[in-house]
Amino acid sequence: MNPSERIDQLIAGLTDWRRKTFAGIRKSILEADREIIEEWKWMGSPVWSHDGMIAVANAHKGKVKLTFAHGARLPDPDKLFNAGLEGNARRAIDFFEGDKINERALKNLVRAAVDYNQLRLKKKAPAGTRAKVHKSKKT
Repeated sequence: MNPSERIDQLIAGLTDWRRKTFAGIRKSILEADREIIEEWKWMGSPVWSHDGMIAVANAHKGKVKLTFAHGARLPDPDKLFNAGLEGNARRAIDFFEGDKINERALKNLVRAAVDYNQLRLKKKAPAGTRAKVHKSKKT
């Protein structure tokens, strides 16, 4: 089974409000960027990546938790993060029964995570692989 099928199976196995919430989170993440890849890690956690990990989601008793790998580095003007606020790297959004998903804000947060990952890759690129500017000789 590929990771997307495993995530489908995980969502289908949820029998309460968490099914709709988890599916809505996943939909927003995938709509935010067409190049996002779904992965299955840590013996049962859905992970979304694009040029590095974006977020991991888990259904817990009483909540669905969406944890952004580099959430502490992301702008959060809509104040979605409500968990893990004391950490230096990760930030999370805990969704509880009755919570509405702010799709626009969540997509913006996902796009910010992709931008952050891409910026990190550029900074890590060896000097020889960066674009060089050649000055033209005056004649």
